[in-house]
Amino acid sequence: MTYKPDDAWTALADRTRRAIVMELAEGERTVGELTAALPVSQPAVSQHLKVLKEIGMVTDRAEGTRRCYRLNQHGVAALRDQLDTFWRRALENLEQHIDQEDQQ
Repeated sequence: MTYKPDDAWTALADRTRRAIVMELAEGERTVGELTAALPVSQPAVSQHLKVLKEIGMVTDRAEGTRRCYRLNQHGVAALRDQLDTFWRRALENLEQHIDQEDQQ
């Protein structure tokens, strides 16, 4: 399955990917550190990181022979903006519903 940047919510529906994001929220980690913290294999962690990188949630950098992963602040901010929009719309709809009820 190939993910597009708009597929962040779908990609994050996976429990392991959410766990990786939570680990990276604490700071930069290597694949080995993530594997030690999660109940999945190193190849599985690498595959999940690949998806998270494709959707713009994580970035990586080389450190010798290792790769260090961290959250991409722009990817996280984009999700936050979407969630804020959903929440704002829900509150506006609730307010309209209450106003209509009050008028009746």
